[in-house]
Amino acid sequence: MTARCYAVFSAVVALSFVTCPTRGAEATSPGTEFDLLIKGGTVYDGAGGEGRAADVTVRGDRITGIGDFHNASAKNVIDARGLAIAPGFINMLSWSNESLIQDGRSQSEIRQGVTTEIMGEGESMGPVNDRVRQYMLKQQSDIKYDIKWNTLAEYLQYLERRGVSCNVASFIGATTIRENVIGFEDKQPTTQQLDEMRELVRKEMEAGALGIGTSLIYPPAFYAKTEELIELCKVAARYQGKYISHIRSEGNQLLPALEELIRISREAGLPAEVYHIKAAGKKNWPLLDQMIARIEAARKEGLKITADMYAYTASGTGLDACLPPWTQDGGYPALFTRLRDKVTRDKIAAEVRTDSDAWENIYLSVGSPDKILLVGFKSEQLKPLTGKSLAEVAKARGKDAVETIMDLLVEDESRISAIYFEMSEENVRKEMTKPWISFGSDEASQAPEGVFLKSNPHPRAYGNFARVLGKYVREEKLISLSDAVRRLSGLPATNLGLDRRGFIKEGMFADLVVFDPATIADRATFAQPHQYAAGVKHVFVNGQQVLKDGEHTGATPGRALSGPGKVN
Repeated sequence: MTARCYAVFSAVVALSFVTCPTRGAEATSPGTEFDLLIKGGTVYDGAGGEGRAADVTVRGDRITGIGDFHNASAKNVIDARGLAIAPGFINMLSWSNESLIQDGRSQSEIRQGVTTEIMGEGESMGPVNDRVRQYMLKQQSDIKYDIKWNTLAEYLQYLERRGVSCNVASFIGATTIRENVIGFEDKQPTTQQLDEMRELVRKEMEAGALGIGTSLIYPPAFYAKTEELIELCKVAARYQGKYISHIRSEGNQLLPALEELIRISREAGLPAEVYHIKAAGKKNWPLLDQMIARIEAARKEGLKITADMYAYTASGTGLDACLPPWTQDGGYPALFTRLRDKVTRDKIAAEVRTDSDAWENIYLSVGSPDKILLVGFKSEQLKPLTGKSLAEVAKARGKDAVETIMDLLVEDESRISAIYFEMSEENVRKEMTKPWISFGSDEASQAPEGVFLKSNPHPRAYGNFARVLGKYVREEKLISLSDAVRRLSGLPATNLGLDRRGFIKEGMFADLVVFDPATIADRATFAQPHQYAAGVKHVFVNGQQVLKDGEHTGATPGRALSGPGKVN
């Protein structure tokens, strides 16, 4: 779709919510049969309006009507009395890159009503050259797979052919672009290398990527200068791409990191989004008010700045994130070599124990090692430590916490998944009320079976979206149900420029969720994370039912979605 056509389409869609009459049974010709009729529910269309009693009809993969269809017939009739009917939810930050290869059913997400998963936080599954392919194979843990693609677009098409229950789309990971061209070292690109990086971005944008994604606290992304990111984003902007970022600091340097994102948006000329908006570390919690104020000021200037969030006070990342970024200059093999050298190891330990504005020290941010939960190991010998705190493991080993971090990383030869309790509930509640913030799990889709049970995910993998609707809408009444649905569907679909997704409107793709507002809730906990959410009854993806009466049907109708700049 060209930029001009997309702009016209967007305007027509927005206008249609106001001006188009609703089609009902009276407009249905005699003998008309639909593929799907959802009747008797309360429809929340994703645009933010109050729910209204209506039926929804579907033929093929499209919504054909919203209104009174009590006399219509259909191959599949769903009684939605007492239930909400909403557009399928969009996960703005999914790490299901590998889990969907293992299990395309996307169980933990589908059972929350998520019908589209958006990937690409810094690293993406393409483009892939020999160096990146070798790195990806080396990093594999419980899930093993062959890399049968060379580009990001080919990976998404691979998922579709293999069979997935959800739709999938992705940003290009700026880290992955850097790894393809420069490698894992702390180096700046030459003029020729920057041209090569731009060309990789161009090819992926023309093939349907959503834009550029970064995760700037992690090496080698940390080594990239702002100017490098602006140059990549300028290419993405030519294809209506977006910039989305785990900004360079969520702690001591939170506000300068936000200014970097705003600068990239302004100079590259494209919308920008803050991944999992937060202020990390107790001393930084007061900075959130200034962060929100600055984003809202930028929005008033006309910049398209948005954010997404998860509904928890704990983050999740690698245990290696406790170490200064220079330790990974050259990649993980170089890190493990440094950790085995006593002189270098002592230098690393000293830096970890010292607060600094030069890098984001997550170890100090949490306040104490009992607030770091170890949840994912590669080594079978270390897997019994899953679910224990760093403090517990350090005590059992008779060493201090910093030494234990370094020991574990060397022993496991992986980044080790960990959960960090570093945010405040008050700030989560503030974020929850902002109309420009959508939602993302920052986790992989899971199932309480097989290889998934070898590690503990963050409970947001099973509960993030249900938690929004159960805890913050129903129980705390912090936001309305209609606004929550909008921010789970219409808002992210619009921000991403997804074609005919995110709304219940005639002609839209039939991604639909039917749930019980009175019972929807998260069940996963940090101690027992492998627990499905409750309250979602039926889910449809592209018109096909993937959840029926709360149980997965096994259907895999998900598609690889493209950004608005795809060149056909």
